[in-house]
Amino acid sequence: MDTPNDPTAGLVTSRAHSARVYDYILGGKDHYPADIEAGDAMCRHWPALPVHMRENRRFMHRAARFLAEERGIRQFLDIGTGLPTSPNLHEIVQEVAPESHVVYVDNDPIVLAHARALLQSSPEGATAYVDANMHDPDAILDSAEFRELIDLSRPVGLMVIGIMHFIQPPDDGLLVRRLLDPLPSGSYLAMTIGTADFAPEEVNQVAQEYRQQGMPFVLRDLPTATSFFEGLEMEEPGITQVHAWHPGPEQEGIDGRDIAMYGAVAGKP
Repeated sequence: MDTPNDPTAGLVTSRAHSARVYDYILGGKDHYPADIEAGDAMCRHWPALPVHMRENRRFMHRAARFLAEERGIRQFLDIGTGLPTSPNLHEIVQEVAPESHVVYVDNDPIVLAHARALLQSSPEGATAYVDANMHDPDAILDSAEFRELIDLSRPVGLMVIGIMHFIQPPDDGLLVRRLLDPLPSGSYLAMTIGTADFAPEEVNQVAQEYRQQGMPFVLRDLPTATSFFEGLEMEEPGITQVHAWHPGPEQEGIDGRDIAMYGAVAGKP
């Protein structure tokens, strides 16, 4: 029976969910048979999918560390957090600067059920979880958690990782701008954007599988992906496949055909 404070109330397990499919493909344990079935189908279409998903998350690690170490960002807003897989964003940035604040945003009941795992901040810093949807940016920006942890007189790192392919046009760019607009000059946007530019047949089959499971899925070419950063100052090397952005030893030998995600980091003038 659902209790009034049960975060899993309303959890639907009979159909696949993007966060749980992601969890399954990456070897997690927070998924259900429908997610396994969908994930297996996607991997049959494109066996490189686990490599692609791992590199998307590794981009987040490198981008967050870059912003904390190289640009001195101490406040982060993470949209579409997903299921907690260590290291999480706050672990990365608080390793650099323990006083960092991180606000996580997601609206999936199973993610909310694991929110406590996300909230283990360093003693000097702080983390919070907002139960909200990117489609309702006002709910994020007006939340008590955002107002308490984010000081809008100081720069913020806005992380939009692995979610834009679930946001359909024409709302996509408008939603990103709505989140960026209140952030002060010196803030940054780190984003990854799904594409079929490098393995069109396989990736489009994966996209179709998502749609058949009731999950909207939009892939974007390079000019469209680049348009999200219009008016911002791109950090080197600009927009690239995620494995090619500030690569480390883990990225050696990765075949570009196995990566269907663009990524970039850009500053707000």
